[in-house]
Amino acid sequence: MADLVVSRGRAAFVLRRPGLVLAGLVLVLAAGWALTPRLFTGQDPLAGVPREKLRPPSAAHLFGTDETGRDVFARMVHGAALSLGATVLAVLIALVAGSLLGLAAGVRGGWLDATLMRITDVLLAVPPILLSLALVTALGFGTTKVAVAVGVANVANFARLMRAEVLRVRTAAYVEAARAGGVRWFGVLARHIVPNAAGPVTALSVLTLGTAVLEISALSFLGYGATPPTPEWGSIVAGGRAYLASAWWMTTLPGLVIAAVVLSANRLSRALEERTS
Repeated sequence: MADLVVSRGRAAFVLRRPGLVLAGLVLVLAAGWALTPRLFTGQDPLAGVPREKLRPPSAAHLFGTDETGRDVFARMVHGAALSLGATVLAVLIALVAGSLLGLAAGVRGGWLDATLMRITDVLLAVPPILLSLALVTALGFGTTKVAVAVGVANVANFARLMRAEVLRVRTAAYVEAARAGGVRWFGVLARHIVPNAAGPVTALSVLTLGTAVLEISALSFLGYGATPPTPEWGSIVAGGRAYLASAWWMTTLPGLVIAAVVLSANRLSRALEERTS
């Protein structure tokens, strides 16, 4: 009976939130590509077969082949490790650095708060993709440097949100009670302020996961990512620009994969925001 109730509960959840379930499946699939690409394709992403160049999508080549006869689906699957790995690194940099800055500003206040927030305002005035482009130009080419640039460009968003959450939580009754009871500030931060401020920041992390995929793919598209022929999502899309009229699948299908991952991350972020609000 208990198993039947659980099964009905799961079925009801799927029927109520089909978009959320689909988004989760897309993200799990993308993570599977990055972690175990050989489970999804046996094709070599680097080896091309000249006689099979520019073949349209088929059972043998789900996403078709490119101008050198390489399987586009295999390149997308194997490229997930670089693209999603860089995305996770970028989000971690933005999350850790931004949260620490926002926490310091919200707790200390005064001149430190004013200084950090004015710097944040300047960073927020520049679109993240333009700031990432400027940073990666200074840092140099490479997937890791692209990830660092995108992460630094998104630090301001986390700093501003964490500061706002800290200012909201620090005036709560339970925080005042802990302080009145003699608990030191470090204990109040660890037990009350940080855990209660973490919900919106977590939702922002998932949202940034989607935007970071887009920004990293855009920089890779411009040639700042991995050196060819290493597969990376943005460079795969860029490789099909010259063949849009004759081989639309080289750009359209990889572009749809990137869009699906971004939209799925956004949908999951909205669900987390609704739950924490």
